[in-house]
Amino acid sequence: MNVQVDGRQLSLSNLDKVMYPAVGFTKAEVIDYYTRIAPAMIPHLHGRPITLKRYPNGVEGQFFYEKNCPKHRPDWVDTVLIGGIGYCLLESTAHLVWTANLAAIELHPSLASAPDLLCPRSVVFDLDPGPGADVLSCAQVAMWLRELLDHLGLLSWPKTSGSKGLQVYLPLNTPCTFDQTRDFALAVGQLLEQHHSEVTTNMNPAVRPGKVFVDWSQNVASKTTVAVYSLRARERPTASTPVTWAEVGSALAAGDPAQLRFEAAEVLARVEREGDLFSPLLTTEQEVPSRA
Repeated sequence: MNVQVDGRQLSLSNLDKVMYPAVGFTKAEVIDYYTRIAPAMIPHLHGRPITLKRYPNGVEGQFFYEKNCPKHRPDWVDTVLIGGIGYCLLESTAHLVWTANLAAIELHPSLASAPDLLCPRSVVFDLDPGPGADVLSCAQVAMWLRELLDHLGLLSWPKTSGSKGLQVYLPLNTPCTFDQTRDFALAVGQLLEQHHSEVTTNMNPAVRPGKVFVDWSQNVASKTTVAVYSLRARERPTASTPVTWAEVGSALAAGDPAQLRFEAAEVLARVEREGDLFSPLLTTEQEVPSRA
């Protein structure tokens, strides 16, 4: 099937293929989701090297990460070179339709954007629940984290991972290095760890049961974090979704993890109703403190 998107000619294939067997969500629906979410999503991908996570046979099949942008890409898909790897740059709705047609269900961008790929735009606190913990455990840690960052005079915004946890972003948009952001994320995590037995910064999985791992190591140049609004390869078509701090607190108070889980249709409705809750990440300027 040939379509025009942003004036670009695209050939789409296997539209009836079921990508999420548990709910019958098809490749056509994946493409439709990315087409409709593009206006909110693209500003957060602009200039960022993207790793594609591709599921050619759906979420229950084999997958692979693709860092090198495919050689058969259209001539309008630009790349950025890092360490000999040419990463895709996704700059328009047509780009997202193209990657969705490749069954790139998940998109994982760098925290930095071209041209300064050594300067992260944000600090990310990736809250990962160990066995016996859940997204509500992450919500509690997120609230403690927000309180600590507020004390430092720093603004932060949460989003669901679309999988098991939550992520808290601290926008910078000022000159800094990955060493600074990594060290700061670790220091903040260790402060939480000292005051709350439910928190760990230890990367050893053996110590994580019943705890939330504050993954400070995401703040390095070689790592990527799932993009805001990216679909996830779970049983159902959930997506990484911006939420308000009030929603995090409400879910925690209600003891209801479902309040922090959003599927494709819900995400589109939220953006239609509330706009891009993550838009402050693009413009808010803050500096990394010398110490937490």
